[in-house]
Amino acid sequence: MPKHAISRLVGKLAAAKMGWLTTKLISMFIKAYGINMDEAKLKKASDFDTFNNFFTRELEEGARSINDDENAICYPVDGAISQQGDIIDGQLIQAKGFNYSLTSLLGGDETTAAPFQGGKFSCIYLAPKDYHRIHMPMAATLREMIYVPGELFSVNPLTAENVPDLFARNERVVAIFDTEFGQLAMVLVGATIVASIETTWAGTITPPAGKDIFRWQYPKDGANAITFEKGDEMGRFKLGSTVVSTFAPNMLNDFASSAGPGSITRLGDFYASLVRS
Repeated sequence: MPKHAISRLVGKLAAAKMGWLTTKLISMFIKAYGINMDEAKLKKASDFDTFNNFFTRELEEGARSINDDENAICYPVDGAISQQGDIIDGQLIQAKGFNYSLTSLLGGDETTAAPFQGGKFSCIYLAPKDYHRIHMPMAATLREMIYVPGELFSVNPLTAENVPDLFARNERVVAIFDTEFGQLAMVLVGATIVASIETTWAGTITPPAGKDIFRWQYPKDGANAITFEKGDEMGRFKLGSTVVSTFAPNMLNDFASSAGPGSITRLGDFYASLVRS
């Protein structure tokens, strides 16, 4: 299938204002996926003029609470854990029998990957029914953003179990942050029918897509530094995908005992404790 062409076409349709047809499509989507609109700020299908605006809907104030323990990270999204654990010999677990390269995931530069070697990672899948804004798991300052071109395979659990190097092959946006505890990377992975990846500081990153890797650096301090508190929104998907987070060595203790592959995540809930020296 021409995955890029189909995904971009769907993106144009999702951004179109089609009146009653848009309302009908949204109503059908809500019913098909059992979406809880009670927690959304706007609650009716007719409140949204495009499918994209519905898909990236804002939650009602108080719908999520952010864990306030300064020695803990929280879940960055609603979704389900695909895999999590240690980064061993520069490899992350994708699924049983499949590993993929940390360096490839972060854009192919060993210098970028070096701070995360021997650290931990977390991979969370967002299903179509989920809230599709991505929030910070901890306080941080943006260091670098990298756009990495690639494929647009589906990222659902079945595909993850059958397509080698899936997350290191798909188009993605990598955000590298400095934190009090070490470096954090958040990788927003594109997928089939994902119409757009956006960040709060740069807007739409893709589309348009390209064939080259692009990098943007940001100041670590001063008036132009881009800083976040835990729970702040940092990006969003227009249609579902996956977020892979990587953490520097000796930054996290073990993930929550209740968290493991297949576990449901809820934005803001406790995920892991930080190591404070």
